[in-house]
Amino acid sequence: IRDCLLSRGLGDVYKRQTVLGGVYAMANPKRAMEDKNLDYVVIGEGEYVFRQLVGYHCKACELPDRGIAFRKSNGELENRGHSAFIKNLDILDIGCGGGILSEALAKKGANVTAIDLADGPLEVARIRQKESKLDIRYEKKSTAELIEEKIQYDVVTCLEVLEHVPDPKSLVKTCVQLLKPSGLLFLSTINKNPRSWITAIVGAEYIFNLLPKGTHEFDKFIKPSSLAKYVRDAEAELLETKGMFYNPLTHKANLNNDLGVNYLMYARKS
Repeated sequence: IRDCLLSRGLGDVYKRQTVLGGVYAMANPKRAMEDKNLDYVVIGEGEYVFRQLVGYHCKACELPDRGIAFRKSNGELENRGHSAFIKNLDILDIGCGGGILSEALAKKGANVTAIDLADGPLEVARIRQKESKLDIRYEKKSTAELIEEKIQYDVVTCLEVLEHVPDPKSLVKTCVQLLKPSGLLFLSTINKNPRSWITAIVGAEYIFNLLPKGTHEFDKFIKPSSLAKYVRDAEAELLETKGMFYNPLTHKANLNNDLGVNYLMYARKS
């Protein structure tokens, strides 16, 4: 958020902010609501977080209970919930597995198409769908088939898939091709270094038994610099990279700036 404000010539706005729980907050919220330089304001209980929307997507606000006030063209503010970001968007979930992400997106009102080439996970996803009654299109289909059908989406997600395919660069390119102009791409994978080998293979597969042994191959792990190049070569703009930490004892995960093991990338089609 800070970098975005500075890049947009809003350094004076940033200087009036304070850090509150890792989120930037304005000391004078009333003044912020009247500031025409801000495209919209994320409102919480006494906290006002500012993000620039036009031409740049700042880091996502990790405060799901916050409401959102959009500034209309006439200068008035229109209150919405976070689901407004996702509602009615056409989203493709590549390598959907059992449908956990697909379900979360569908609950937010997105039009979700979820594809996977493995029968087992798709069967699990469809069993879950019978219970949830969510309108998700699960298909055993490859990205190449979607390209041939000339289908494009507002958002494409490809999480925990790249480290399992023989040509991740080609898959990233296909993901971008499946996006509408200015569409958004979300990727996640595992860094390639000794620490990730110890954590993702030795720890996850052999010590904590979180995954079946042999799930990961170290040679297929991808450095963030390599994935960033894949994204740029596919003619997409890299917007943000975040690390993710999973605690095997509490079974909780959080985003951070440590890209040492698991990490995510957020990009926009140029």
